[in-house]
Amino acid sequence: MEMPAPDARILSRKAQVVQRLLTVLPKDAVIHEEAETRAYECDALTAYRCPPMVAVLPSNTQEVSDVLRICHQEGVPVVPRGSGTSLAGGALPTADCVILGVARLNDVLETDYDNRIIKVQSGRTNLSVTGAVEEEDFFYAPDPSSQLACAIAGNIAMNSGGAHCLKYGVTTNNLLGVTMVMMDGTVVEVGGAHLDAPGLDLLGIICGSEGQLGVVTEATLRILHKPEGARPVLMGFDDNEVAGACVADIIKAGVLPVAIEFMDRPCIEATEKFAKAGYPDCEALLIVEVEGSDAEIDEQLSVIMDIARSHNPVELRESKSPMESAAIWKGRKSAFGAMGQINDYMCLDGTIPVSQLPFVLRRIGEMSKEYGLKVGNVFHAGDGNMHPLILFDANKPGDLELCEAFGADILKLCVEVGGCLTGEHGVGIEKRDLMFDQFNPEDMEAQLKIKDVFDPQWLLNPAKVFPLSVTETRRTPIAAE
Repeated sequence: MEMPAPDARILSRKAQVVQRLLTVLPKDAVIHEEAETRAYECDALTAYRCPPMVAVLPSNTQEVSDVLRICHQEGVPVVPRGSGTSLAGGALPTADCVILGVARLNDVLETDYDNRIIKVQSGRTNLSVTGAVEEEDFFYAPDPSSQLACAIAGNIAMNSGGAHCLKYGVTTNNLLGVTMVMMDGTVVEVGGAHLDAPGLDLLGIICGSEGQLGVVTEATLRILHKPEGARPVLMGFDDNEVAGACVADIIKAGVLPVAIEFMDRPCIEATEKFAKAGYPDCEALLIVEVEGSDAEIDEQLSVIMDIARSHNPVELRESKSPMESAAIWKGRKSAFGAMGQINDYMCLDGTIPVSQLPFVLRRIGEMSKEYGLKVGNVFHAGDGNMHPLILFDANKPGDLELCEAFGADILKLCVEVGGCLTGEHGVGIEKRDLMFDQFNPEDMEAQLKIKDVFDPQWLLNPAKVFPLSVTETRRTPIAAE
């Protein structure tokens, strides 16, 4: 993945930039020694690394505003960073940038149970939002696999989802308002403690904008009352395509589970060694969970299990206790870590129509043989958000490039069948050169013009989302004042 060459003029002013930043931030919030900046050289797409010029850790909106104002005046690019869990290189630095980490913005600012909202600083982790309200029997619905670590800022940037997004939606369906700081330091409020804001849907373009438009410092989120109960059922099949067909039939039946998760044999075997969840020996596994009252759960599972039986499962296991439910989900939540015990892997994030699952799974299997690289499939099957894990050897020359070529073909396939390049990981650097496979020049120009309005000098999160061939001509950093 090519990155733009650092601007020597900016690098020559590093000492000046550091001194100005120290006038608005505590000394321990400005990290500029080379050995220390290496902690920020990559995110979860670890194949690419580049230490930033400086990293800063502001603690509130005013400090973020002061940092951006200085960087704007100095013409220094800024890369916003949540917890660094991006799998698409969304927080990868450039050598001449300032990393703006929001890890210290982690307070709960307001909780309103009557109106079902919580307002938090954007550095707060996803799971800790639920932790702040669970004693009152509320929860925050989006639940990425990295929810223990990932920050709300990153969730908003990438429009993250999770296993339960089939019923509750992704971040954009649970985000009511933000406080955002523009590149010149201007603080703006968008949306608020209500379902729909009047006027233009600015919140709709901010959520999923990958740090291209501003830095979100506070977020108003929708919280929900916990359901009366929930129960998963485990289904094992002898064929990936049959499992995919079962998913399509469940959706067609009009039943809305809270989650439908898919795992294939490589993931099942790795997970069993890692988490010992008691999964069956089969080619494909589905976890389908429903929730509600006992009567609602029984009725929904009756329909779902009848559909499963029509596809001749090798195992059909309904959870009978909270302990069994926890074991079923422990395996799924451990899948990425389990695969990492086997080999290096690249995790993709294409989205497809559910009806295309059988065909796409078959084609991925065929391409796996063509490229000579194994693939593990684990994904949110209910909404077609696929996460193929391509295994490769990072120490073998050419393997990374082969893996990337294979991944690009999978993502192109997703677009060809009517899907898109990303469901929740974002574009980052991973998919930016595939954007023309999904968008025509007119569509791309419309997106670029939005970026022009919010960030005229193109200083925010450089080299992400858009192909370099169209962004470098627009990126004209202003001269330092």
